[in-house]
Amino acid sequence: MLLLAVSLLLTWCARNVSGFAQQYSVTVYSFLKNTVGRACGLFPFSLSEAGLYLLSAACVYQLIHSFRQPLFLLKKAFFLSSLLFFIYTINCGINYYRTPFSVEAGFSEKLAEGSSQRELYELCEFLVQKVNENIPQETDPDRSLSYFQSMGQLGREAMSGLGNEFPQLGGWYPFPKPLINSRLLSVQQLTGIYSPFTIEANYNREIPFYNIPHTICHELSHLKGYMREDEANFIGYLACIGSEDTAFRYSGYLTGWVYAGNALAQADFDGYRRLYGQLDPQAVQDLGENNAFWDRFKGKVAEASAKMNDTYLKAHSQTDGIKSYGRMVDLMLTYYR
Repeated sequence: MLLLAVSLLLTWCARNVSGFAQQYSVTVYSFLKNTVGRACGLFPFSLSEAGLYLLSAACVYQLIHSFRQPLFLLKKAFFLSSLLFFIYTINCGINYYRTPFSVEAGFSEKLAEGSSQRELYELCEFLVQKVNENIPQETDPDRSLSYFQSMGQLGREAMSGLGNEFPQLGGWYPFPKPLINSRLLSVQQLTGIYSPFTIEANYNREIPFYNIPHTICHELSHLKGYMREDEANFIGYLACIGSEDTAFRYSGYLTGWVYAGNALAQADFDGYRRLYGQLDPQAVQDLGENNAFWDRFKGKVAEASAKMNDTYLKAHSQTDGIKSYGRMVDLMLTYYR
């Protein structure tokens, strides 16, 4: 009950006390990330994934062993739920109410200005040009341990490099970890996930190659305390396009094209078709493979996951829910301008 009460109090303060969440994020959470996050980062595998399996096994054991003691099971379940909620709150929940990255970076006033259809077209034209300039030489690498280790290190370097332009994003980052059983994420149509219980950045190792670099940087941005999905997408985009690695730049620009291109298709479909026709054949192939990959996992599980994600985002004051991902385009336009 104490854990639950403290969690609810901290959440109330984050929502209602001005400056509380921001100060907490840059002090207490920063300390937790640099201690708990570093300790968990020593393990080469995802502790959150291993913890999920162990916790599931422990729950099954308790149900079998104590099914004749319902009050005992209820007590255990209440304590476990309260403990997990407390850990979630201090490592993630409060950060939803910190100052947004767009405000800290000075983009908020420019965002309010809006953008014209012509500016959107120019951004998409720029993205197509950059995609074509950064086609990786190796388009189908093997999914070996060394490949994922290389991607993880390059992701850390790309994120740290952002500190030169945005000091709040500089400093140490933990090693991002691919899930061993990534199908857990694929069936939910998720590319990655931030684990607040172990302060780890986890990602789906099954997704198409072009998507892996941006996903790594997206998840690492959450470990800096920026929980908004649209801003994590934008930070990931900035990290990738600023990377010295061609595969990362390609991932950033192609991901940016997907978001901006979809917006252009709604506003100016002829313009979208014209620019799409200018994409390098390799980029067209990668986009097609990406669509085919996610089409395999359409179904009730994916629909339920999307609904839960939408509810979760709205519960944390992202009133657009999963539609808030569209703000990514506004951020790219502002940065491009």
